[in-house]
Amino acid sequence: MRTLLLSLAALCALISTARAEVAESSPSAFLLRAEETVPASPEQTWRHLVRIGSWWGGDHTYSRASANLRLEARAGGCWCERWSGGGVEHGRVVLVMERDGVRTLRINAPLGPLQEMAVQGVLTFTITPHANGSRLSMTYRVAGDAGLGLNAIAPVVDTVLTEQYGRLIRLSTTGSPD
Repeated sequence: MRTLLLSLAALCALISTARAEVAESSPSAFLLRAEETVPASPEQTWRHLVRIGSWWGGDHTYSRASANLRLEARAGGCWCERWSGGGVEHGRVVLVMERDGVRTLRINAPLGPLQEMAVQGVLTFTITPHANGSRLSMTYRVAGDAGLGLNAIAPVVDTVLTEQYGRLIRLSTTGSPD
């Protein structure tokens, strides 16, 4: 029993360390990066990634319900949210690729309030086989008019994406995003 509790404590510590960082920032652009080892196979991690409604937090949707999210993991596919009385395209898939065991999903996605700012946002997930399961990396590159002061909002976007990234890691690790 003690071994089980220690293992669970170590797993919780691993899961709770998921964090992104503002790697670059200027008035006209920012880059967020995150990378974690996930104790799940690349196939399992990929399945969770593309089922975005199972891990993206409902608080960060327009409908307040992550079950309304869909991601078509194909070039030209929609990351859309539809509900009674409304809908939004969060992004458009521009790349789905597997090469030498490495899987990549790239989405043009000016998320949330960035959409209204008419910026370009590119969200990329890469899953690489790792001795302990898989390595999941995420980058989010945003660029737009310097007058928008994107460096000022980069930390807020980082906080939201870090939360979602952590939910994906928890889902892939424990079976639950919470």
